[in-house]
Amino acid sequence: SLLVQKETSKRNNCKRVYGNDLSEDSSEAEFEDEFILPLKRKTTVGCHLSRYASEFHELEQIGSGEFGTVFKCVKRLDGCIYAIKRSKKRLAGSVEEQAALREVYAHAVLGQHPHVVRYYSAWSEDEHMLIQNEFCNGGTLSDLITENERRLKLLSEVRLKDLLLQVSRGLKYIHSASLVHMDIKPSNIFISRRTVVHDIHVDGDGTDADVIYKIGDLGHVTHASSPRVEEGDTSFLANEILQEDYGNLPKADIFALALTVVSASGVKALPKNGEVWHTICRGQLPYIPQVLSPEFQHLLKLMIHPDPACRPSASALTKHRVLLFTSKLSIDSLQEQLKAEKFKNLFEKVQFSNLNSVLVEVSHLNYAMFFL
Repeated sequence: SLLVQKETSKRNNCKRVYGNDLSEDSSEAEFEDEFILPLKRKTTVGCHLSRYASEFHELEQIGSGEFGTVFKCVKRLDGCIYAIKRSKKRLAGSVEEQAALREVYAHAVLGQHPHVVRYYSAWSEDEHMLIQNEFCNGGTLSDLITENERRLKLLSEVRLKDLLLQVSRGLKYIHSASLVHMDIKPSNIFISRRTVVHDIHVDGDGTDADVIYKIGDLGHVTHASSPRVEEGDTSFLANEILQEDYGNLPKADIFALALTVVSASGVKALPKNGEVWHTICRGQLPYIPQVLSPEFQHLLKLMIHPDPACRPSASALTKHRVLLFTSKLSIDSLQEQLKAEKFKNLFEKVQFSNLNSVLVEVSHLNYAMFFL
């Protein structure tokens, strides 16, 4: 009888562990439910926690494209605003998965640069990829072009040069890592507007001192020397790429950048084929509805030269004589902002500290106007 009791005890223990539903009395079944089922429920809840829902508060949808949808979100932990891109389709084995991975890998290689949209994190939920990027409060260049069309406005030549200079700096950085973007176009150029302490937001020459252009959407990025090319927008694609000639990929980015600037100048939507498209491929600019200086037009034409070797590099563009004046203005603008902020801080000190000590600081900064 002792042996029978031991065997019965073993069977009961097995039922409690494995949920054996052999016919038993109701009290024993209730005992098993009480100790086993709650554990299963806890496990199920834990598996369905969403990082997106738990870490971010979604404010609004701010964009939608080939890859997915972009949302403006506040991170609960730090209270900062980010752009969260979520893939439209389930990614497993898809083209979208490859694009998402290319973007993440490119950001990992590139690190941080003022003219490339900053990357923070990426993860997968329910086979959808989510990418946490810097939020650019000025939208995209495409948004600006649309708004200018609505208001019958054009970007001035000085602003177009500033756009070209800033994006060239971003491309120079990307190309220095032996990478190429392969999808430069207005919708992939993001705008960040700085908040400054002074009231002057536009320089006398017409440049926006507080506008920073940043290259984003790295889903087509590939290595310059061993490329796996996923063609971007045909309207901005160099002819050699359509011919599958990948021998000088950085110059394809230069071609696309020139047409991006041309689009911002007020040109109607660029064609994907037809006579105008063939004219561009032959190195001729489309009709531009404003008067640009011959030097600037020549530079833009050089950037779409049929021979990629004749196009300037991104590095050369950042030092080009046509853009040097714009470069000086950008540096001067930053210096003026720094001086203005320091000057404001000095006036605040006047209210709380000895005036004489402040005057010493003023003399070092050479603010003659302070003594007027």
